Amino acid sequence: MLLQTLLEKYTAEPIDDSSEEFINFAAILEHILSHRFKGNTAGSGSWFSSDGQRSFWEYIRLACSKGRAWIRVALMEKRLSEYVSTALRDTRTTRRFYDDGAIMLREEAQVLTGMLIGLSAIDFSFCLKGETLDGKSSAVIDYTPYLKFTQSYDYLSDEDDRRSVDSSNSEESVPEHPYIPLVTDEESWSNKCRKMEQRFKIVYAQKGYLEELVRLRESQLKNVETENKRLRAKVEEQAVQSQQEKEELEAVVLELQAQLSALMPCDSSHLAKDLSIPLVNQWSTISNNQGDVKLFRRKR
Repeated sequence: MLLQTLLEKYTAEPIDDSSEEFINFAAILEHILSHRFKGNTAGSGSWFSSDGQRSFWEYIRLACSKGRAWIRVALMEKRLSEYVSTALRDTRTTRRFYDDGAIMLREEAQVLTGMLIGLSAIDFSFCLKGETLDGKSSAVIDYTPYLKFTQSYDYLSDEDDRRSVDSSNSEESVPEHPYIPLVTDEESWSNKCRKMEQRFKIVYAQKGYLEELVRLRESQLKNVETENKRLRAKVEEQAVQSQQEKEELEAVVLELQAQLSALMPCDSSHLAKDLSIPLVNQWSTISNNQGDVKLFRRKR
């Protein structure tokens, strides 16, 4: 619902730090990223704290302010969904910064990346030196735009009732003056034009969202195909290596049998007949005795 509100807002005017829709969106996203985030032991826990592995602007000192600046930069780069998706794929690193039960560690976070793709169709413009980045004020979510007031509908129904009563009274009485429409045809066509233009802008924004979604899915499919080819090549390489090791072990077994036959000439035929098949097939025993075979060769 919030993303749809942002798209509708973008069709009417550009979005910057003063936009109420963006302020609400940034607050919700900040709460999601801060949920069960591991804080510093020395101070209060805040997300995107610097630990020497990341570098931010020097004039932004508070950790929370750096996170807010990062969100704005990612939106202007149109890569916020890509960054979040990369963080979710690298679960080992993400778990270092979040406790168990965090939203970023749940399956619902995958849905978040798909929803953020639509933001790539919006051109954001932010100032990274504004008062919103000072970190002194906490992010507060405003639920007022999403509440429905039933009183307004009651008012409309009462108004309709009054109009129906007035219309019935007017039918009984004979009008002294001809009917004059309140809204001219030109105004009605103008209203229809504005509605059609608004619908066109919404459909155009949705088209951009779908195109961005298709582009992301194609990129993901290409990455999966590349990974599949790499794994297939690795499996084939392992199969060739396994076959080579098997042949080497068979050669070692045959050489060992020949050496045993040379040491025991009296029973060579009987010994070769009894040991040829078991020694070739018992690979675990052969692998355990490879050290003894090498020692036996050195003694010779």
